[in-house]
Amino acid sequence: APAATLDAGTLLAREWNGRLYHVEVVADGFRFDGRSWRSLSAIARRITGTPWSGPRFFGLRSRQARG
Repeated sequence: APAATLDAGTLLAREWNGRLYHVEVVADGFRFDGRSWRSLSAIARRITGTPWSGPRFFGLRSRQARG
């Protein structure tokens, strides 16, 4: 899980449709939009309205080439 590999206090930022979004990594997950979240993917879905890999959306994991 990405939260386990990121230190509490880390800030993630992502621009989407001209708006900048910030997520703070906290000890038990993430903080976004005044709420606690357990999943980056849930945050990405909230922002975009569609299912996303949260780590990919926030640039923590790149898409792997298929071979």
